[in-house]
Amino acid sequence: MSRIGKRPVELPSGVSASVSGQTVEVKGPKGARSFTATDDVTLAVEENTVTVTPRGSSKRAKQQWGMSRTMVQNLVTGVSDGFKKELEINGVGYRAQMQGNVLKLSLGLSHEVNFEVPAGVTVTTPKQTEIVVEGSDEQLVGQVAANIREWRKPEPYKGKGIKYKDEYIFRKEGKKK
Repeated sequence: MSRIGKRPVELPSGVSASVSGQTVEVKGPKGARSFTATDDVTLAVEENTVTVTPRGSSKRAKQQWGMSRTMVQNLVTGVSDGFKKELEINGVGYRAQMQGNVLKLSLGLSHEVNFEVPAGVTVTTPKQTEIVVEGSDEQLVGQVAANIREWRKPEPYKGKGIKYKDEYIFRKEGKKK
């Protein structure tokens, strides 16, 4: 039995959910999002909760049960609080700034990197060495942060590059004479 799947998803105040067939639509202060579940689970809305139950006892139904419940929980969290990833830039001369919908990165390359920010995500730069990616879709926020980090991953000798704020960079010792 799924320990994750059997817990109902609580709807905070200001968030409403509706089920039509296998699609759950959640509306809140940060917008509306929807998720279509497979035919292996049943979705139901009762008062301030959304419950997910498996149809049958097949292995696939049990797998989809916990995953579907987590997807619904992510919809609720996204429209009520939103998701956020923070990045730090380390290195002499490395900096970032927003200009309209384009993130301009100076990363020690021969050219400046212009990163187009996709719709549904907001990117801000509170300092020249900090980047904050926010949005209501957890997958999209994480993917945009990973794409920004991909331009200059942190290296293990000096720690230069773009890293997540809570990431630990394992440092290596340099050459010895």
